[in-house]
Amino acid sequence: MYAEMTQEDRKKRLDQQIDENLRKVYQRTLEEEVPDRFHDLLRKLREQGRPE
Repeated sequence: MYAEMTQEDRKKRLDQQIDENLRKVYQRTLEEEVPDRFHDLLRKLREQGRPE
């Protein structure tokens, strides 16, 4: 079956697989918890930016 595919068909399928895998990786990244140290850093940066 794969041998019957044209070069263009193989490229399209490969592109689809790459797209699917990238979406999975980015979705997992979006679902990750933000570490407490980053929250602390953001809080400190906000405090530094406030006028006194």
